[in-house]
Amino acid sequence: MANQFLSNLSPEWLESQYRLWKESPQALGADWQAFFQGFELAGSGAGETASQALKQSAVQSLIYRYRDIGHLMACTNPLTTCREEHPLLALAAFDLTTADLDRTYYTRRFYKKNATLRQILSVMRQTYCGAIGVEFMHIQDPGERQWLIDRMEPEGNRPPVAREQKLRILRKLQEAALFEAFLHRKFVGQKRFSLEGGEVLIVLLDFVVQKAAALGTRDLVLGMSHRGRLNVLVNICGKPPENLFAEFKDNIEYQVVGEGDVKYHRGFSADLKTAEGASIHVTLASNPSHLESVDPVVEGKCRARQEAYGEGGDQRVLPVLMHGDAAFSGQGIVAEVLNLSQLEGFSTGGTLHIVLNNQIGFTTLPENARSTLYATDVAKMLMVPIFHVHGDDPEAVVHAAGLALDYRKAFGCDVILEILCYRRQGHNEGDEPYFTQPLMYEKIKNHPLVHELYADRLRSEGVAGEEIEAMAAVIEERLEEAAGLPARQEEEGFHGKWSGIDRQYRHPEVETAVSRDSLVELGQAITSIPEDFHPHPKIDKLLQRRREAIEAGEEIDWGTGEALAFASLLSEGTSVRLSGQDSRRGTFSHRHSTLFDIESGKTCVPLSAAARNGAALHIYDSMLSEAAVLGFEYGYSLETPFGLTLWEAQFGDFANGAQVIIDQFIVSSRTKWDRASGLVLLLPHGYEGQGAEHSSARIERYLQACADDNIQVVYPSTPAQFFHLLRRQVKLPFRRPLVVFTPKSLLRLPKCRSDLAAFAGGHFDEIIGSDAEAQKVRTLLVCSGKIYYELEEKREKDGRDDLAIIRIEQLYPLRVDLLEEAVLPYKKAENFVWVQEEPANMGAWSFLRRSLAEVMGREPLYLGREAAAAPAVGSHRLFREEQDRIIAEAFDL
Repeated sequence: MANQFLSNLSPEWLESQYRLWKESPQALGADWQAFFQGFELAGSGAGETASQALKQSAVQSLIYRYRDIGHLMACTNPLTTCREEHPLLALAAFDLTTADLDRTYYTRRFYKKNATLRQILSVMRQTYCGAIGVEFMHIQDPGERQWLIDRMEPEGNRPPVAREQKLRILRKLQEAALFEAFLHRKFVGQKRFSLEGGEVLIVLLDFVVQKAAALGTRDLVLGMSHRGRLNVLVNICGKPPENLFAEFKDNIEYQVVGEGDVKYHRGFSADLKTAEGASIHVTLASNPSHLESVDPVVEGKCRARQEAYGEGGDQRVLPVLMHGDAAFSGQGIVAEVLNLSQLEGFSTGGTLHIVLNNQIGFTTLPENARSTLYATDVAKMLMVPIFHVHGDDPEAVVHAAGLALDYRKAFGCDVILEILCYRRQGHNEGDEPYFTQPLMYEKIKNHPLVHELYADRLRSEGVAGEEIEAMAAVIEERLEEAAGLPARQEEEGFHGKWSGIDRQYRHPEVETAVSRDSLVELGQAITSIPEDFHPHPKIDKLLQRRREAIEAGEEIDWGTGEALAFASLLSEGTSVRLSGQDSRRGTFSHRHSTLFDIESGKTCVPLSAAARNGAALHIYDSMLSEAAVLGFEYGYSLETPFGLTLWEAQFGDFANGAQVIIDQFIVSSRTKWDRASGLVLLLPHGYEGQGAEHSSARIERYLQACADDNIQVVYPSTPAQFFHLLRRQVKLPFRRPLVVFTPKSLLRLPKCRSDLAAFAGGHFDEIIGSDAEAQKVRTLLVCSGKIYYELEEKREKDGRDDLAIIRIEQLYPLRVDLLEEAVLPYKKAENFVWVQEEPANMGAWSFLRRSLAEVMGREPLYLGREAAAAPAVGSHRLFREEQDRIIAEAFDL
């Protein structure tokens, strides 16, 4: 009970409660039992009950407060002196005095049942105010809090460390420090984003690899930005140093596929053996300079690997994300990824987050970089433990890491481990930090190196100086030897699960048709629901219409075509994963992959009935995020080359919120890092008068990023085309991301239908020609996507047989040969016109203009909206006027 509450109770009442407890202890609650047990330990009688109750309560409050805010007095910053007192933790704050120090109190959930206040204070200070500060009392589950208490307080967060382990710690510190020093003198002035000041990271990661393997982990996936990456590559992942040195020498011929990337962005993977003989595969994911953008990619990779392991996979694969302090608090994608951690379709059994706190971001100090006390405060949203550790105390770092991994295994949650250190050099090796932080860098200049500090500590514990120096000499010798060796030629990429996938793009010629009988059978399966399931009446009718359309072989709409594509792939053993905001139903109520019982709320996924040979269907409504979810699905696709992985934007332009993932990973990872992906982006696009934010998926942005056959950009116009396109994506011999501009109004347009024969025969047509008689045609219109239906409607209505319409379904890679074939009959047409809905500075016009001119032999006329700053007008009336003008002008030529 709180002191203020107890002080309001009369001594007489307390004395009566005391006598009751003496007669029948179980008659009172646990708190009162603890109080009165403490009174007797202190030798108090009934007459002293009230004052002793206050003392007992004060001690309990003191214990609680140390657990709650002891981290505020923790000694965790290598650049400042340790705080000796805190007013909220002083004895006076609890109405206690030095006279109470040697009295014995009942401690209840303390590691000892009875202890003096002096003993209690000693344990509290050592546990919570030493080299480790812990935030954990915000966790709501008392069992999780007690789990941590039971593992921290008995040894004061300072368990004994064996000599062998101490020497391993020293060796890893030496490897980290001497590696940086070697690079500094060998490659003068070259950027490397050194780890100097944070060398303890190598000790930490080495321990994590060893401990994780002992806990049963077989795959460890690391994500980090550039600082310290080279050190991690060599001293943790096992990248041959001679290979890294070849990159420093700018040997561009060495293992570069495509355009390559700078050395501190590239990834690596290797099978490692631990000191105990266990095997573990360690992967460091490639990452651009966009700091935290790799976070969701790592999570997606881990989720896919965990699913491949099957039951218990979340304990077999461990994601480890390393962050800078400024980035962890400043980058919104961090919060997005934290939010993914416990969601059904995105959880990975807990991530170990390591925040390497350099106490500066480029040239910005913490007071200008965040509005919170700690860089890690955003992580409290998860109610998980946060450890703050002194970066010059490697034994404390190792202990906290062990607690973190054990906690993750026990509770399947993320854990945050913040290492407070410093950055010895500037932001890069060419920067002068004294320009902006002269006082801070004067401290750093005079601060001893962590490997030297730890070596001195071991000397004081009896380790011979000769042994320490010999370890360093061996490391130096290895580095010098590696510098004189040629780079090792090692196989990178396109092996393992990627065996059988080609690197090179070529014009696809794959069979995507499905027999009519199979389609009808699949149609029955995906429209059948259990007899005791009660769908919404409208959904029931939708399923009936789908079945009837398939069986009749005509009028198959977009949603049905997509369902048949998914079902046919599942029946062939290909797994399908789709996520996005409201993707189970579909933003435009066209998918309805997951049905809900209107009486019980139970769910049913009819498509799952089509799965065969181990295939699985996963469709998830994602959280309201683009960047994190798209990054996750990209990472997932890297691990599932033979599955179909899709992400759907609620509206096409919502993908703008994931532009970093698109630009830095999806469209460029093959040429930068030799990493292919078959990820599909479904981006609803089309002008229907819904304003600037709900019209355009920004076709021009994707086309601007097209080069070297890096992605596929497609604007299909029929359900059958979409069906063949999705099936083609997993049957191609290579993998390229597929950007699909999907419809909104066409989902229900009667003209946008396909016969079953189009599914049972044919393939995806990159170009759809015209059947107009060439001799009669005066005007040739070329377009893509939705506007075709408005042009065709006008052509039919006016009976214009002097006009031909060609559709470009695949905008990139553009099949120029097929376009020439489609255009050839109409080369003598008087008018040659490109028609689009989008403004002139958007859409496909700028990208296709030169190719159209080359194919036709003359410059095409442009018909569309005028160039504009926003993709569309906000007025529905103005939209209609613009749309009608475009169509009218096409027929007035």
